[in-house]
Amino acid sequence: MNHQDTVFACIDGLATTRAVVDGAFWAAERLQAPMALLHALERPEPMPPVGDYSGVIGMGAQDMLLERLNTLDEERTHVAQEAARRMLDEAQARVDQTRIPSLQVLLRHGELTDVLLEHEDGARLFVLGRQHRATAARKLRLDHRVESVIRNVRQPVMVMTTPEFTPPEGFVVAFDGSTTARRAVEAVARSPLLRGMPGLLAMAGEPTPEMLEQLHGAQAQLQQAGFAIDTRVVPGLPEEALPALLQSLGNMLLVLGAYGHSRIRQLIVGSTTTALLRLCSVPVVVLR
Repeated sequence: MNHQDTVFACIDGLATTRAVVDGAFWAAERLQAPMALLHALERPEPMPPVGDYSGVIGMGAQDMLLERLNTLDEERTHVAQEAARRMLDEAQARVDQTRIPSLQVLLRHGELTDVLLEHEDGARLFVLGRQHRATAARKLRLDHRVESVIRNVRQPVMVMTTPEFTPPEGFVVAFDGSTTARRAVEAVARSPLLRGMPGLLAMAGEPTPEMLEQLHGAQAQLQQAGFAIDTRVVPGLPEEALPALLQSLGNMLLVLGAYGHSRIRQLIVGSTTTALLRLCSVPVVVLR
């Protein structure tokens, strides 16, 4: 069965799995979209290589050791598959299927990004969990799976940053006047996901008159689309000011544009997108 516009909950059994399932269900219900529970079963790390010890332990013993290692490898694969099926069963039990159009349960083999790219044509939103949280703005490394997915897929990605998900009461759009920020505003205006929720356009730092004009233009665009939207300018760097703002606002969702600079620039000076994904403790929707 192939559903269009499906919300994919990408579960891995780690700390944020329940939040991923609940967040994806919330999105699927608001969008009235099909939902899929997906686990990508990655190939396990290979067993350590065994050298040629036949001269020490005998040829027969060497062959027996290699056979035993192959058996262990097969057992590891079997255990991983069984654990994945149980995890998917538990996730399925969390979903009230009467409130969404349909639910799929998918177990796929391969790297997560590759699996999602295969399903992208039928996807509306990918939901996955962040496994590590930074404690300072300088610690910008992001879970490589999350970063890989965001960099490679075209569809929106919602990242769960805590083990529990609570439906947000409003949303904040991080706006800096960039092309990616303007595209994020356009996507919010088109999508029913956040419709009916109060919103805030937040700009960090000391904006120029031109940037303020763009901020108010973005506000007018969302108001014309039917949103109740305010603006706020907060002092400081985005990766410091915006997490503090979100914490003060309570139960919110953050909307970001994805990676507005070249990869080379990010390697040198870091990325605001990466920093906010690492530092925020609210769900984050990243839009291409």
